[in-house]
Amino acid sequence: MDKNVFITGAGGYIGSLTVAALAENRGSVNRIMAGDIRPAAENRRHAGVQYLTADIRDPGLGALFREHQVDVVVHLAAVVNPGKKPDPVFLHAVEVEGTRNVLKACLSAAVRKFIYTSSGAAYGYYSDNPEWLTEDDLLRGNPEFPYSDHKRQVEEMLAEHRRAHPELKQLIFRCCTILGATAKNQITDLFDAKRVLGLTGCEIPFVLIWDMDVVGAILKGILEEDSSGIYNVAGDGILSMKEMAGIMGKPYVAVPPGLIKGALWVMKKLGVTQYGPEQVNFLRYRPVLSNRRLKDAFGYTPQKTTREVFQFFLECRESGG
Repeated sequence: MDKNVFITGAGGYIGSLTVAALAENRGSVNRIMAGDIRPAAENRRHAGVQYLTADIRDPGLGALFREHQVDVVVHLAAVVNPGKKPDPVFLHAVEVEGTRNVLKACLSAAVRKFIYTSSGAAYGYYSDNPEWLTEDDLLRGNPEFPYSDHKRQVEEMLAEHRRAHPELKQLIFRCCTILGATAKNQITDLFDAKRVLGLTGCEIPFVLIWDMDVVGAILKGILEEDSSGIYNVAGDGILSMKEMAGIMGKPYVAVPPGLIKGALWVMKKLGVTQYGPEQVNFLRYRPVLSNRRLKDAFGYTPQKTTREVFQFFLECRESGG
């Protein structure tokens, strides 16, 4: 047992699942430290885990890492659901500057490995994206989508650190849409209406990954000393929005993109929704991730395909989780 692991965003969706899984299968891990800006509730704590209240923006983070002799940092802290009135300054401070501070802390504490959950959103939502995006394709995260643009900025920062600080090993996972038993986000919101809304002349393709497959890849990265690199994390296969509607037994209604853009423009002006006309491209040009390198080079094959992930998600919804 030779690794001390610090997990940021440990109270979040993937963070809490990762802490629980690592506590059950700690392998060569000596100490598990679960850091989050919010204190962990007593009934959500796991035996053998040290829970710490920590802000990734805190200049004293490096001292904390040194105090606890951290070897591996799993950086999961992010703002995935910013609410109806997102604060762009706050989002950038957490997602970009917060990550910069975590990297600075890693270097000052001689951390050996940095594991980061990026996103397929870093590639951006563009009409000329390849049919299947690989890890060698350009990252062009859209400025109009803060989460997408911030992931791009962070990855550019990480590339600079790889050149300047090769002593800090990096493992980056670009995840597609994550679904699981308790998933709740702007994608799952699309499935709540009586009718599934689509776009004319567009398939709206989705690749999905089971939340426990994301956790499985992270655990493999923690436990295997030599693992590093950049990997798309996605299940096999594609489901279109129309196919999803069919699986749910809901009618699928395709609307011209221009009509939806106009409606969203009016609704946002009236304060009815936080989404503007740009949201159409979020559906129209979805990045489709190839998982070949994840399986062939990293050695992790997702347990569920895209279709199986979606069916599992629906079954959990119907049964109440």
